[in-house]
Parts: sequence; structure tokens; C-alpha cells
Amino acid sequence: MSHSPEELEGIAIAGRVSSVLSILGSFTIIGAFSLSRHFRSPIHRIIFFNAFYNLFDSVATMISTSGPQAGDTSSLCQFQGFALQMFPVADVLWTFAMALDTYLVVFHHFDTQSLRKLEVKYLGAITTLSFIPAFVFLFIRGHDRGPIYGDETIWCSVSRTWMILRIIFYYAPVWAIIVIVLILYFLIGIEITRVRDEFKLTDDDHIALTSGNSASSVKTTIEANSQRNPGFTPESSIPSDTEQNTFRRPPTANKVNSNYQTPQQRRVSLRQYVIMPSLFFLAMLATWIAPTINRISEFVHHEHGTYSLLLSVSTLGSLRGFWNGVIFITIGMKGWKRRASERRMALRQVRLSYSW
Repeated sequence: MSHSPEELEGIAIAGRVSSVLSILGSFTIIGAFSLSRHFRSPIHRIIFFNAFYNLFDSVATMISTSGPQAGDTSSLCQFQGFALQMFPVADVLWTFAMALDTYLVVFHHFDTQSLRKLEVKYLGAITTLSFIPAFVFLFIRGHDRGPIYGDETIWCSVSRTWMILRIIFYYAPVWAIIVIVLILYFLIGIEITRVRDEFKLTDDDHIALTSGNSASSVKTTIEANSQRNPGFTPESSIPSDTEQNTFRRPPTANKVNSNYQTPQQRRVSLRQYVIMPSLFFLAMLATWIAPTINRISEFVHHEHGTYSLLLSVSTLGSLRGFWNGVIFITIGMKGWKRRASERRMALRQVRLSYSW
């Protein structure tokens, strides 16, 4: 299906506008992480690393139809094809890393330091898995089929003559990872719902996790605190001054603290470790629906997609960095405002206690 110059121009404009928004979103993430200590949790760090991958992805989508117009064998087309093979896949892998971090926090009780030790492994594995196929494809040529990266109307990527490679090394692994992430979040959601219902922890965005996530562990904690402090209630054991999944230190022997927690119980921010990664996953999923439908349509009908479908692919496929930036700032600022309010309340209580 051929498209008029006006249609191609409209596709190019839409893709480039989306790319500019994504570049701004990536720089917003990098700037916020660099300038504010508030954005330093393990999940924030993963989003920060991914922002650099999103930048290269946005540069490739910014090239838009200029890649195909330069010719399949041109350096511009080959660079665009390489980038659009590597960096969207890396984005999906980083989303999987966020889901894995959340799973490890909820089910295996990893703390901040344990999660940070995984970051080098994430960097190495994600870069290797996404880079090798994209790099190797640069050097494969067919006498009849030409180079792997070629004209795909809206940009250069794996051409239709090499469709089987596109399926094996792009769509199949991407959707396999998406399914795995869905399963992880399904299990996480069940566990968090069970724990919140069991311990009635609905007063804020934190949840108390124990070494076994069992009722007996929390019951032991509550009974121990009750013996130390007759006025103790389960709700009073929930501290409100932490956003990280760190262990609480026991109080000194000469001081009774109603906020005491045994080493088996700690508090985890639902906003940072569940809500934000889940929103990133949904945003990532939205960017993959239109390209997948387009590829299925091409595979079935053996022709390029309609103008409206290609316009959707160009627009949505270029917005990865933008949605990541919006979620990063929106969720992060809500947490910052909540903690700022808690600090003001704590300071006010201290001043009242001294006034007595």
C-alpha cells in the first residue's frame, strides 16, 4: 500500500513531535535524579538508567521518514534500524527489572542495598541482550533480500523481506517478557491484597512486610510490643517517616518506643515499589499495541498498514520517554509532598511537647 507525500509528511511530523516530548521526558528524569535526593530509591535508579536508553530511542524516531528516504544502504537508515532494534527492547527489559525488584521486595524481602547490588547485573544483561542482535543485523546482507535494516515506510527497521527475524528477535521476546511481567504483578497484587486485608493496613501508602509475611510473625511482634507498652496498638507500630524498604533498628534498652519493630517486620512504600512500576508497565504496554497490530496486519495481508495505523505507530512508538517522565515526576512529587507534610506535623508535635 503506497502513501502520498502528504500522508508521509503527516506521519513524520507526528513522530517528531512525540520524539521531542520523549527527549524532554528523559532529560526531566535525568535532571530530577541528579538534582534531588528524593528520587534515589532503587526503582528511581532503574528509571534513571533507562532514560539514557530512551534518549537514543527518541533520536532514532526523530529521524523518522528521513531514514527510508536516504536509502536502505545509507548510514542514516542503518543507524536508525540498529537503534530501533536495540533500544525499544531494552526499554521492555528495564520494565521487567522494575517488576523483578518489586517481586524481590515483596516475596524475598530485599532491602535497598541488596537491590542496588543487582543494578550492575541489570546493566550488563540488558545491554548485552539488546545490543548483540541489533549489532549483528548490521552485517547481514542477502543477494535477493538486501540488508536486514531497510525501508519500513515510517522509518528504517527490520524489513519485510526479513520478517522472520523481526518476529524471533523482536516481537516474540518482547511479548514473552510482557506476559512474565503481567504474571509477576498478578502475584504481587494478590500478596499485597492479602497482607493489607489481614493486617488492616490502609492508613497510608505503606505496607508492613515480615520475614515470612505470615500472620504468626506479625502477631508475635504485636504481642511483644504489647508487653513492653500496655497502650500499644497494631496501628501504632507503623512508622510514618520512611519511604524506603529498610529494616528498623530496635530501640535502646533504656528507652521504650511504641514504634518498635522486630527485625522481621519493616515498611515498604506501595507508591515507589508497586504503583510507579505498574504505571511504567502500562505505559510501555500502550506503546507496543499499535506496532504489534501493524506487524500482524502486514504479515497477514503482505502489505504496509493503513495511514491511520502507521500514524498511530509513529506517534505512540515515539512516546516512551515522555510517558516515563510524566510518571516519574507525578508519582515522585506526590510522595515528596506527603513526606514534607509528615515532617511538618512531626516538627509541630516536637514544638508542642517542648511548650509543655
